[in-house]
Order: sequence, then structure tokens, then C-alpha cells
Amino acid sequence: MWLMVPVVWMNLALASRLPEAYQPAVFWRNVPRWIAVGENLSRILVFVGPFLMPLQIVDSRQRAGLALYAVGVPVYFLAWAMQIWFPRTRWSQGMLGFMAPSYAPAAWLAGIALIGETLYAGQVYRPWMYLALSMLFLVFHNAHAWLIYCRTHQR
Repeated sequence: MWLMVPVVWMNLALASRLPEAYQPAVFWRNVPRWIAVGENLSRILVFVGPFLMPLQIVDSRQRAGLALYAVGVPVYFLAWAMQIWFPRTRWSQGMLGFMAPSYAPAAWLAGIALIGETLYAGQVYRPWMYLALSMLFLVFHNAHAWLIYCRTHQR
């Protein structure tokens, strides 16, 4: 659960400061239902998953996961920061920069997947399970971001 706190805090604290294209009125307007439903359902599962996993760092895989998470969260923050504080730069206006907040979570989500060892409920857990769920979320999330980029950055 604790690994989600910085991410949730950042989303709550900074989302309203993002440029107009990221604001709900623009970002969610006319998004195909299959993208919206897939993104939101997979987002819920990805964010609930860590609440079901005890935080343990006891082996090398989990230490590697923590390192990946520790690098991924600041990279995710920087992706947002570029859009908030430097929205008119070539980076922020380009496809890779605009979409960075949607693909940057790959690192910290992979880190969480590697850290996970068990679930509180005693259910079978393997890192690939959370990683696959995270990648499913990222497919929908990035498809959504790409769609909005194409709509808002037409030349």
C-alpha cells in the first residue's frame, strides 16, 4: 500500500495544474467506450493490487524492484513537471513528451510487481501477474493519451 501513496498524492496535488489537454473536460471527451472502460477497470485493479501485497524487501528480486520503483517515481514526477512548468517546449508539445505521463508509470509499476511476493489473502501471486495487469492498464492509458495528443496537436 505504501508504494502507492507518493503516486496518489502526486496525482491529487498536481492534476489540476496540468495543461488544458489533460484536464477531464478535454481528456475524457469523446473517448471510445472500450478505451475508457478498459483504462478505468485496469486502473482500479492496478491501484488496488499493492493494498493486497505485504511490503517485504528480503531478496535480490525485491531489492531490484525497489530500485526500479525508486527511479520510476521521480521519472514519473518529471514527466508531469515538464508538462506543468514547461508546457510550450518542443519536448512537451511533441508526442513523446506529451505522452510521457502515460508511459512513465511503466518503471514504478514494474518495480511494484517485482517487490510483490505474496498476497495478504494467501492467494497465489507471481510478479508476472501484476506486471501483466499493469501492462494492460498502460496499453489503454497510452492509447487514450495518443488519441488526445492526435486531437489536440493536429498541424
